[in-house]
Amino acid sequence: MKNKVLMGLAAIAMVAVLSSCGKVPQAEIDAANAAIAAAQTAEANVYVPTEFAAVQDSMNAINAAVEAQKGKLFKKFGPIKEKLTATVTLANKVAADAATKKEEVKAEVTSLMASIKTVLDENKTLITKAPRGKEGAAVLEQIKSERKSELFNFCFDFGYFNSSSGKLILDICKILARLHGRGMNVKVNWHYETGDLDMYEVGQEISRIVKLQFDFTEIEQRQATI
Repeated sequence: MKNKVLMGLAAIAMVAVLSSCGKVPQAEIDAANAAIAAAQTAEANVYVPTEFAAVQDSMNAINAAVEAQKGKLFKKFGPIKEKLTATVTLANKVAADAATKKEEVKAEVTSLMASIKTVLDENKTLITKAPRGKEGAAVLEQIKSERKSELFNFCFDFGYFNSSSGKLILDICKILARLHGRGMNVKVNWHYETGDLDMYEVGQEISRIVKLQFDFTEIEQRQATI
């Protein structure tokens, strides 16, 4: 009788242990989903799309593994919990990387705008200092000739940008088209990753809007840094 009681207690203890191991880690799942949502809010899908897709793929695999465990008699969620913790870490890193990339894009656009402003200011200064009359006309023609011989080469290689950055890029291209219309030798090279037809079509559309011919260069896809 005593042995039967001990065996019963052991069985109850084993069931309790198995039940605790077999409980779906919902808190960890919710934390991972929240981290991924925060990364998307930080526009990780725009600024670091490859890395963000990797995190989403990881979460999809975890969800599939959870469903597979649910169908088993003896469930084991320990390894899944570890993967969920790693996914939260990766999602947080992706969100931080997105913020960094966003600042880099802003800095690149600001630098381009400053370069263009410098060119415009130089032109204004040269024209203002040109003498009047026939001699001045000759000097102006010389300035125009010199400007035509100079190549202003602008390369757009962002790989990603949101609507606000896109507006700045459009404004830059309008200025470049204006410079081209004034006789300056302006060349615009638009980079897009292999298979990224959206980026290619954006370049085509901007080229059409500003009425300035772009050169399009297909580059290899950027690798995820996760």
